[in-house]
Amino acid sequence: MAKAKPITGLDVQAPTGKNARVIARTRLDEMYNWSDSVDSPYSVRELHNLRIAAKRLRYTLEIFEDFLPQDCKPVVKELEQIQEELGQLHDSDVLIALLRLCLGSQEGPLDQQAVSSTKNKQGKAQPFLRPELVAELLDPSAVPTAEQRYGLEQLLRKQQQIREEQYHAFRKHWYRLQEQDFRRSILAALDKEAVAA
Repeated sequence: MAKAKPITGLDVQAPTGKNARVIARTRLDEMYNWSDSVDSPYSVRELHNLRIAAKRLRYTLEIFEDFLPQDCKPVVKELEQIQEELGQLHDSDVLIALLRLCLGSQEGPLDQQAVSSTKNKQGKAQPFLRPELVAELLDPSAVPTAEQRYGLEQLLRKQQQIREEQYHAFRKHWYRLQEQDFRRSILAALDKEAVAA
């Protein structure tokens, strides 16, 4: 998970609403820093980081809702939907990786896609699955029967189909928001008259 972008430019003497806007703009920039991944359906870690960034922005708007313009409230609903869509997508990614790992361990060479490292924005390799979980799943004493293996294969295919549908629903929602100039509308909402701090 990507670390939160540090907040700079806060003024301890300023009204809460002014500082809330600074934090919200930083969180908005952070979210859009991950937006390049929207068109890369298998950028698993990056899409997860986009979800985390959307969650940070949403929580910022919720925490400071009494100090921000009312126009920020509808933004929270959209961010909640983005977070939910990407959360479901991530859950599918984890399940697919686990199923591939279970199936791959029985065939000899492990399916590298299931446990391969991904790179974060700084270019550092990070494992997709925790090493302890991988070791447990690769336990040779836990070999599935042919019937169990067939069930795992069917589950994998079904989950891949579900994941594809989840991705397309998220992408469609994201681009509908971009057509409405979502980023600029958030900035415009933040620029409206401040609520008394």
